[in-house]
Amino acid sequence: MAAGDQRKVIPVADPAALAQIAADRVLARISANSGRVAICLTGGSSPTKLYRLLATDPYRSRIPWHRVHWFIGDERFVPASDPRNNMAMARRTFLDACAPAANVHPIATDTADPEQSAHAYERELKSFYGAENLDPARPLFEMVLLGVGPDGHIASLFPEYPAIKEATRWVVGVPEAHVEPFVPRVSLTLPALNSCREILFEIAGAEKRAILTRVFDGENLPASRARAMGETIWLVDQAALPEDFRG
Repeated sequence: MAAGDQRKVIPVADPAALAQIAADRVLARISANSGRVAICLTGGSSPTKLYRLLATDPYRSRIPWHRVHWFIGDERFVPASDPRNNMAMARRTFLDACAPAANVHPIATDTADPEQSAHAYERELKSFYGAENLDPARPLFEMVLLGVGPDGHIASLFPEYPAIKEATRWVVGVPEAHVEPFVPRVSLTLPALNSCREILFEIAGAEKRAILTRVFDGENLPASRARAMGETIWLVDQAALPEDFRG
């Protein structure tokens, strides 16, 4: 597969199989890098089974937690105690039990507004990366996990919103959401999300088939513009798989 310009669709039987394959890919990606590793997590419901699996002993015991750092692709501008908070969900599901606290990098939501949070998180990412500008030869993340919204959004980059066109900033505030929950957001931009060795989409459920059909048909949606420097992998269960990909 040519770097960054093609997608690889992997059909899987069901959400349980999807989570297991995703967990195996996370382990493989971490193992491929013997140094400090950055993983960008996703929110919503799609990664819950994966996160639970990573906390089980067969996976937990094989992850070198001391050298893996966990970031988040977007955050809802709600308190960390709010059940809608993306990183709080990941923390409850596996991070608090497994990862050193210093290796977990949430987006702060106790700031004055989403823009202030965005600037703070961008500073944190740049400090971790060790440079002010992204180098095409040195990805920011080893892996970026993503889902797809019913409108084709990824992270909190919604179709037709200004944030999707951002070319220089790494993180932006998103004043209004296009889908529920209708709260302001903070989101990594396409340049930051695409600065990775692998993007791994997890897509499950019949309600995702229509938007996947549009993405795979080449419609100019945010999900169509997520392209890793290395591999862009779509794990899709049978219920979500568009007709053209069915055997």
